Amino acid sequence: MKESANWGITVKDLSFDAEHIIKRSRDVADTISKGVSYLMKKNKIEVIQGSASFVTAEELEVAGPNGKPTEKVEAKQVIVATGARARSIPGIEVDGERVITSKHALAMTRIPESIVIIGGGAIGCEFAYFYNSFGSQVTIVEMMEQLLPLEDAAVGKELGRSFKKQKIRIQTNTKVSGVKSSKDGVVVAVETKDGVKQLLQAEIALNAVGVVGNVENLNLDKIGVKVESNQIQVGKWYETNVKGVYAIGDVIGPPWLAHVASHEAIVCVEKLAGTDTHPVDYSSIPSCTYCQPQVASVGLTEERAKAAGYEVKVGEFPFRVLGKARASQATEGFVKLIFDAEYGELLGAHIIGEEATELIAELVTAKSMETTYLEILRSVHAHPTLSEAVMEAAGAAYGEQIHL
Repeated sequence: MKESANWGITVKDLSFDAEHIIKRSRDVADTISKGVSYLMKKNKIEVIQGSASFVTAEELEVAGPNGKPTEKVEAKQVIVATGARARSIPGIEVDGERVITSKHALAMTRIPESIVIIGGGAIGCEFAYFYNSFGSQVTIVEMMEQLLPLEDAAVGKELGRSFKKQKIRIQTNTKVSGVKSSKDGVVVAVETKDGVKQLLQAEIALNAVGVVGNVENLNLDKIGVKVESNQIQVGKWYETNVKGVYAIGDVIGPPWLAHVASHEAIVCVEKLAGTDTHPVDYSSIPSCTYCQPQVASVGLTEERAKAAGYEVKVGEFPFRVLGKARASQATEGFVKLIFDAEYGELLGAHIIGEEATELIAELVTAKSMETTYLEILRSVHAHPTLSEAVMEAAGAAYGEQIHL
């Protein structure tokens, strides 16, 4: 909307209603949740509201909400899927007002004038983009060398450049030593890798340093389930060390992604049902960050591929060359593909730019099928589309790109 004049569309008196924006997002989430409830009823799945804990491996005690009586549930097989919550850091006391987590941010009906975001991973970058778009002065503090430290180095650098152009302040190689809050705002104490100390002032601080599994109050220790660092330990088919007890999703550790939890659930239940299923291929899990520019990846980064002993061929193609990107004013970013030099197999794919989280699906399929650069290069990609960058990046790895 801010840039609509570039397309010859004039918008006068542009404004926004933060309360309505948040309400709509919650309405969308509630609608999806109600849809899941409908599917439960449709498939004759009994849902019991309450807080469950183990009595034995085959018996649960469920404390009902709002003072409802406790009831017992028996089952030969139990799957723990209690998810995760924001990780707490010593010296950073979350109060839900001045120092918040992503959960609080999703329900906050005002846009702060300034915010310090602690952590430059996916959650931190998504909220940084969101608040900056609506006029907040945003500062990201990240302990590692780049934003999105789990992504390819080239992607992290590109996102940093883009965010700086958007006037987001970025402090990498910097750790947070403490946060003090008052009725007027927060003061965030930080220290750089070189030992330089600084105080950052803002209206709000957002703790976005990751998540930790919800393993408390389940009586897992009572029945002997092995837990390490708030993660339930499981085997190939999500079985714990206790017969009949299984676990899936965020509570078993990374990758902490909704689509991973969903797939783990399907595989676990199919195995329990005795059907022919497959183990989850964790090397082919798409990772997506929903800021602008978007970031998506699958497989090995260039650095990890080399560390694993591969001789690699790397192809990179910028979106700015494409007609669709020019027409859409979506010229930021690139597609980067990593291939095994010996066989040409796709090892990793990394995208930063418009619709990256949609474009990655082609490459997830390609990697799952052990595709080589030739299959990608020889698959005709429609013009004009952003997906042409995928084809061109495959060609670039072998000096066969056409448009650059």
